[in-house]
Amino acid sequence: MGNHILQVLKERVLVIDGAMGTSIHAHDLDLASDYQGLENCCEIINVTRPEVIQSIHESFLAVGSDAVETNTFGGMPHVLKEFGLEGRVEEINLAAVRAARAAADAHSTADKPRFVLGSMGPGTKLASLGQISYEELRESYREQALALAKGGIDAFFIETVQDPLHAKAVIRAVLDVREETGAEIPIFVSVTMEVTGTMLVGTEMAAAIAIFDAFPIDLLSINCATGPREMSEHVRLLSRSCRTRIGCFPNAGLPQLVDGQPSYPLSPNELADWILRFVEEDGLNLVGGCCGTTPDHIAAIARAVGDRAPKPRKPSLPAQAASIYHAVDLRQENSVLLIGERSNTNGSKKFRECLLAGDLDGMVKIGRTQVSEGSHLLDVCAAYVGRDEIADMTALLERYRADIPAPLVIDSTDPAVIEAALRLTGGRSVINSINLEDGPERCERVIDIAREHGAALIALTIDESGMAKEVEHKVRVARRLHDMCIRRGLRPEDLFFDVLTFTICTGNEDDRRHAIHTLEGIRRVREELPGVHTLLGLSNISFGLRPAARHALNSVFLHHAQEAGLTAAILHAGRIEPLHHIEPEVREVCEDLIFDRRREGYDPLHRLMELFEGVDVKARKAARKIPEDVFERLEWRIVEGEKSGLDEDLDLAMDTKPPLEIVNEHLLAGMSVVGDLFGRGEMQLPFVLQSAETMKAAVAHLEPHMERVDGETRGKIVLATVRGDVHDIGKNLVDIILSNNGYTVYNIGIKQPIEHILEVAQEHQPDAIGMSGLLVKSTVIMRENLEEMKRRGIETPVILGGAALTRTYVEADCRPLYD
Repeated sequence: MGNHILQVLKERVLVIDGAMGTSIHAHDLDLASDYQGLENCCEIINVTRPEVIQSIHESFLAVGSDAVETNTFGGMPHVLKEFGLEGRVEEINLAAVRAARAAADAHSTADKPRFVLGSMGPGTKLASLGQISYEELRESYREQALALAKGGIDAFFIETVQDPLHAKAVIRAVLDVREETGAEIPIFVSVTMEVTGTMLVGTEMAAAIAIFDAFPIDLLSINCATGPREMSEHVRLLSRSCRTRIGCFPNAGLPQLVDGQPSYPLSPNELADWILRFVEEDGLNLVGGCCGTTPDHIAAIARAVGDRAPKPRKPSLPAQAASIYHAVDLRQENSVLLIGERSNTNGSKKFRECLLAGDLDGMVKIGRTQVSEGSHLLDVCAAYVGRDEIADMTALLERYRADIPAPLVIDSTDPAVIEAALRLTGGRSVINSINLEDGPERCERVIDIAREHGAALIALTIDESGMAKEVEHKVRVARRLHDMCIRRGLRPEDLFFDVLTFTICTGNEDDRRHAIHTLEGIRRVREELPGVHTLLGLSNISFGLRPAARHALNSVFLHHAQEAGLTAAILHAGRIEPLHHIEPEVREVCEDLIFDRRREGYDPLHRLMELFEGVDVKARKAARKIPEDVFERLEWRIVEGEKSGLDEDLDLAMDTKPPLEIVNEHLLAGMSVVGDLFGRGEMQLPFVLQSAETMKAAVAHLEPHMERVDGETRGKIVLATVRGDVHDIGKNLVDIILSNNGYTVYNIGIKQPIEHILEVAQEHQPDAIGMSGLLVKSTVIMRENLEEMKRRGIETPVILGGAALTRTYVEADCRPLYD
């Protein structure tokens, strides 16, 4: 029956049932006899009163439900153990499937088959909080899944997911059972987003989509916790991003306490109106109800949906990694993906010392510093000779998974360590790495671990003959690894190829063309293996030079690697310099060294060493030319991200110009230069953020000196950075300028969903709404927000702002959507 339900999902929108718990409690069953004294154990009713469970299923099927969920929400051993029922898992689950199957079969017709979904709830313990292990969850849900499959369900329904790590363990358990039984039963997953806008452990919807995209599930849905209004933003994101079938079954509104009992406010027709909107606008495949929904609610939904076919969608999802909190695009706008290298015992002396001292707080601080410096992901390695690597990695990740917002790169040569690490991380991680040095056996094992845990994978161009240094060797090994990964179930977008870079600073003739071969290797891999990512351990190029010279050479090489097609780099982001920092002669000599442009009497390696003879990093920074004119110096400070001495210069500037003029004429001029450099690829994102923080500090210093207009407000505006974007410098600057000119500003912060923006607007009735964002994807969200405002009949003027916006986009794509 399983494949049959997938066929029907293609043809029409399926309606599932409503709230089982609500329905059971409505029967007022006897605690002693029906519950056997086990208060709130609804699963025991499958055994003591199966006719009640069957009648509940029939009450939903009779009004138009296409499928019912088994009464097994808490039917796994680790939950039933709380009632002393852990030995009756098969009995309870089989009884539940029998009741559902009997009801479904009784209502099935040739034209309208009815289906049984095996409900697998979240349990009572969260793996990401350390309350239960991945292995315990996998084994517990395997036992339940085996019973559900034996009973004859049409699909597994892993529902009300509150923790991605929990869901990953359940998916693995279900896949184990499918392999064990040979039954290709579809897998549905449904996540729960709280009123906070995230899952219980803090996972955003975009992160959930990125995490589950890597698993072979057949439908991703959202259910419980809230009503449809609060889900609308998440449903829209599902529609635009999710590459599998999608669903939604909300509560009948946000619960309210009435006489000490939860009451759900949405009427059947109100709920049905929302569901119909989701079907028509967002292309849902499966709909229904959760808490508080009765047969009347399902009847209204079934009438509204009718026999509609799912609306075609064209979802677009970039390749992503994710922490338990956020998703990160593996292809960055105007930048490489920066992977921090300092949470690594091999790459950081300070980190190694923290590990040996058991200083987890110190290790977390190193991780947070890298994120603040602009690292998108963190490479994490706990290997040290003579120590238990699994124990060290476990202790580290139990902190990093909660305390570090960035996705993790799990770095180990031991597959057992990699697997133990991935069992601790709820996000979508990257594995570092595989190679063919010892043949394919270890490679295949790590590839299978990556597939099992939905991880991406770094592949090094090393084979049985050694590290690939020549271009053809690099490409040959990359193709061999690529084909092996694809055969074993990974996708091109899951793969990073490190074509290896070696030092060009030894003076040996054999080493002179390493950089050229690396750059050409990157180009060839990108051309010949479409869809893959490319990566380098960048700092190897400069090994042997003094630190100041290394920083310069690494920075210039990174620029040329990007132009060749590099998409990611493992590096210390704080030691990369934007090209405009590097003196013209230094840049030219670095390029001569990279491209081996020697000539008689001139060796770029020797010249580079001369230029940095006796120069340390701090002295080189101090030697930068600083403009004498205070206003030119302020612009320079913004471009360089230089805060030291900023307050003194601002005070000096205010002797001759008012604060607002300083902002408009000089500080914003500096930010304009930053934007131009970023757009040309000559300034990495971490430096853009440094400039933005300097701008923020400057405006904060000037604000108390700005003349504030007194009296009644000149107007009201709501300001917000849109969903998924954390950048707020421009928005906050607008806030300060307007506030000091007599306007009332409601600045509600970053990552704001349209639902909250409109709630604030409804409360304060502003004269305008301002939506801000730095990223290109934020401009798409702005457009979606305007569509939603149009749909709701809102007429408040809107101002859009952000670096990626163009007048053409606003005029041609946004203005026509909103009157």
